Parts: sequence; structure tokens; C-alpha cells
Amino acid sequence: MKKRVAVISVIVENAESVEELNRLLSTCREEIIGRMGIPYREKKVSLISVAIDAPEDTINALTGKIGRLPGVSAKTNYSNIITEC
Repeated sequence: MKKRVAVISVIVENAESVEELNRLLSTCREEIIGRMGIPYREKKVSLISVAIDAPEDTINALTGKIGRLPGVSAKTNYSNIITEC
């Protein structure tokens, strides 16, 4: 199986979705390299970057689940780095 390095960009506009977002991220804690969250209080949104090294199917599934949360959007940017598991 091949793994990809990617960054998932998340914008949270609904604070009520944060608990479920954290639960989803914890399901991939072994693959997550790191994450950075920036609360933009003036606009009442949070901006989150999640660096991940995982199979592409895992990354796509996580991004899709995050993007289906109410008031949350997610996009993934893949690097050209591909490694074997």
C-alpha cells in the first residue's frame, strides 16, 4: 500500500462541530504528523491545518467526513511524496 503526504485545510464556522471534528481527527492520530489551529475570534471562525502521512483512501475519507460536518469545510493538498507502507 502506498502512503501520501498531505495537508488538510479546515475552516470551522460552527463551534458546535468542534467536538466531532476532534473525534474524527483522533481516529487518524497515528497518521497525523501535526496540526495547527488558529482561532480568528474577530470573524468567529477557526482555521486548522492538519499534516498527515497516510494512504490516499484514508486521507480522502477523513477529508470527506470532516467536510460533511455542519459549518465545516475541508480541502486537501497532496505532495508528490509517495512512500510504501
